[in-house]
Amino acid sequence: MEDKPKKPADFDRFGRYVEHAVGSPITFAIAALTIIVWAITGPLFGWSDTWQLVINTGTSVITFLMVFLIQSTQSRDTRALHLKLDELIRVNKEASNAVVEAEELSEKQMQRLKEAVVQSADRK
Repeated sequence: MEDKPKKPADFDRFGRYVEHAVGSPITFAIAALTIIVWAITGPLFGWSDTWQLVINTGTSVITFLMVFLIQSTQSRDTRALHLKLDELIRVNKEASNAVVEAEELSEKQMQRLKEAVVQSADRK
């Protein structure tokens, strides 16, 4: 357990960079400014289909790509959280090791485990 974590893959590094960048107030300001500029230029382009297509295409592409980036980020964060919780369960003498990797159980198994945990808590 003392091994240093390996350097993250390029996609993970890129994902973390984008995650921090898109979550910043500056990025929000740039996005809002882009929408304002686009709206102001409407009359210049006669509210044309091309004018509308520019914003629709841009926002659709960005949204499409962000779905996968967000999913990747959430999956990584969830895996890290489960590892941390599993380690805490493992080292706590009063905790039941039955809940380690509970996320891998079926719904039925999870329900039975939940009932057992609730019964155990009621007895204390």
